[in-house]
Amino acid sequence: MSRLFPDVFRNPAIRASMIAIFTFGMAGAMTAPYRSVVGIRELGLSDGLYSFLSFLSAAVNVVISVLLGNLADRLGEYRSTMIGACLFGIVGYGMVYAFPSAAVFVIAGLLPLPIYGALNSLLFANARAAMHGMNRSDMVTANSGVRAMISLSWVLIPGITGLVLSGASSMLPAYLFASISCLLCQGIIVFALPKRTGTEMAAVHHLSYLGALRQVVSPRISAHICGVALITSTLHLNDALLPLIATGAAHGSLSDVGILVGIVALLEVVFIIVWSRIARKAGQMTALAAGTIIYAVFLSLLGFASEPWHLYALTLLAGIGASAIITIPITYLQDLIADRPGLGSALISVNIFASAGIGALVFAAGTYVTGYSGTAILSAVTGLSGIAIIGLLHRGKAR
Repeated sequence: MSRLFPDVFRNPAIRASMIAIFTFGMAGAMTAPYRSVVGIRELGLSDGLYSFLSFLSAAVNVVISVLLGNLADRLGEYRSTMIGACLFGIVGYGMVYAFPSAAVFVIAGLLPLPIYGALNSLLFANARAAMHGMNRSDMVTANSGVRAMISLSWVLIPGITGLVLSGASSMLPAYLFASISCLLCQGIIVFALPKRTGTEMAAVHHLSYLGALRQVVSPRISAHICGVALITSTLHLNDALLPLIATGAAHGSLSDVGILVGIVALLEVVFIIVWSRIARKAGQMTALAAGTIIYAVFLSLLGFASEPWHLYALTLLAGIGASAIITIPITYLQDLIADRPGLGSALISVNIFASAGIGALVFAAGTYVTGYSGTAILSAVTGLSGIAIIGLLHRGKAR
């Protein structure tokens, strides 16, 4: 049993963080699949306004994540900032359900929900602080376990939410469910997360908020983020390409897309732990390179899919590769600012934003020059270029 559940998960702070991030993932899994339906079809936003809102929301989330991460480092504890972020989630999701209108949807998307989104990096920061004094392998294992809980929420929750609301005339109740999940997360943080005094973890040298932002965009940090973002952009590209290829060149249906996504998410939960063991033995860089290559092979083959069974056959490669890409970069990014867990973990949000932007550019360029199948192959090249950049950076560092 100890082999299945490493000793690191017995740490109360890490265990509570894992449960809390599961409830955090629940809120996203309940609403993300239906966000465009609610915003555009039910509340009347235009396609352009919805896209612009999504971009601004992601940008606000990045800035807030950096500021709250820096504030938590200065305070030396993450509990108060996490409680505050949870409150914004309760209010943000709740107001969309209680006062359904285009204006409320926009307001919630620009302020409360991006602030709540910063809870993701704060939970990883809290777990990172709890890892103080651990060896490298235990840290990778702990981060893998925490990240696996988000994947688990996406395995379980979207299907349950869809089943509950299958006969409903509106998908707005999903926002009520999300508000309740934020309340559950709040309860876990307040009652289950061990308290720490500020002096235990406070950063010795305080950074101003502008100083924190400057450190994030400094050449040393941004070069590494660029490499990681190129790798993780392949996940965003697959999200866009898989439904289009499945219902186009592969002659499948939308139901196939849902099943495929569920299978891959389940495989991710399993292989996240496997990759943590590989990273312990072979090293973080080797594991990330192997995972990226496997995912690049998957994307390349996706471009040649012409039957539904081709897509199902590729789910194993997709799950193995994706599980490495969604978990190993977390520790890698945190290590870039290792002495400040809050600010280092905020780089996770920065990477999500950057990778989404790169993914959008590659998708636009690829579909303009070639079709969806060609864009899938271009996506594979994008991921491989990212691991090449990181390899060169580490090579230069070693000299």
